[in-house]
Amino acid sequence: MTEDTPTVLVVEDEPLIRMAAVDLVHDAGLKALEAANADDAIQILEARKDIRIVFTDVDMPGTMDGLKLAHHIRKRWPPILLIIASGKSILDEADLPSDARFFPKPYEHDRITATLVDLARRV
Repeated sequence: MTEDTPTVLVVEDEPLIRMAAVDLVHDAGLKALEAANADDAIQILEARKDIRIVFTDVDMPGTMDGLKLAHHIRKRWPPILLIIASGKSILDEADLPSDARFFPKPYEHDRITATLVDLARRV
């Protein structure tokens, strides 16, 4: 990885799932940061300017779930690309922020990796 390698923020409250998602980011050739909830994610986004993609779960404890986080990111940091995943909710495109990608869990690792690579080309 180089300095120009895009950084992905993985937001997932379940540690094992978060570790697996970080592995997917690395498999796509990208850098990964981790957050356990939306509040942590916002703190990281406020502190860092290098995050280009956020990969978030919907169902998380805290002040906001992953879908609210994604909408917040779209309003506050419009250039950041979004991947949203959920094992409990199936979301319609109308529920998602503009230009976000949704994957139901369990997601296919190859599809997530391919999507990360595709999004990284756009940043």
